[in-house]
Amino acid sequence: MKRLLLALVVLMFVISPIYSASTSGFAITYGETTYNNPSYKSTVLNYFKSQTSKDVNSANSKVITASEVNQISKDISGRTYNSQQIFSCAMVDLSYSQGIKIIVDKNTITTVTSKMYANALKSTGIENGYVVVTAPVTATGESALAGVLRSYEIAVGASIPADAKKAATEELYTQTQIANQTGQNADKIAELFEKSKQEVQKQNLQDPTQIKAIVINIAATLNINLSDQQAQQIADALANSQKAQSSLTDFKNQLQSATQQASQSEGILGQIWNYLQSFLDYLRGLIGI
Repeated sequence: MKRLLLALVVLMFVISPIYSASTSGFAITYGETTYNNPSYKSTVLNYFKSQTSKDVNSANSKVITASEVNQISKDISGRTYNSQQIFSCAMVDLSYSQGIKIIVDKNTITTVTSKMYANALKSTGIENGYVVVTAPVTATGESALAGVLRSYEIAVGASIPADAKKAATEELYTQTQIANQTGQNADKIAELFEKSKQEVQKQNLQDPTQIKAIVINIAATLNINLSDQQAQQIADALANSQKAQSSLTDFKNQLQSATQQASQSEGILGQIWNYLQSFLDYLRGLIGI
């Protein structure tokens, strides 16, 4: 009996990393500044560990460099970053099957909220998965979007079209700009974008002039005062998001497939683990340990 118990313990030890990691659909990206600093990397890993039951050390991972961030951000915000400024890190798990859930470490990410990220991700066709964003030191979180998108590409095994990435980055940047300019709560601005986008998609619009009218009307219902220039800026961002949707068909299909695969894998491994755990508890009861 003790040999059987020992064999079962060994078996659970062997499959434990498989169950906890289940790396299909599980990815982490590190900002290069964080990755190159052991203390920073340890801080980030500890935060990720606190937000998942999976083995973060077994996740598929990638380092996001300043040049990758700059390829998109420089044409939108005019900002460029150097290799000592990329702190934000992201974790994506496609086995989460209840839509999209985004956790933002509010102790370090100071500007971008989970709702803002969700809006930007929808511009790339992403509406499901479990996302965690953090940094070892305070950061706005704007450059973290590049890491989140790269994490999805790793988890899915497919690239997001460049125009969709650009549209998502523009939308995130515009949200933060409007929040700063109006003094409104960041999530209220995110709500404005979300509701405007829903109406734009419902009417299948791409004309910024028509979209601007929608933005102005919804802003009024939310008691948000926008200047004409701000309304136009939002309309342009949403128009670009709409235009990018036609390029996303392949990525959306592969995202759906990867999500289903990750969810099914998680379910099967969970059943095996629970069965072995129950059987181990039963054997322990029999021999009194």
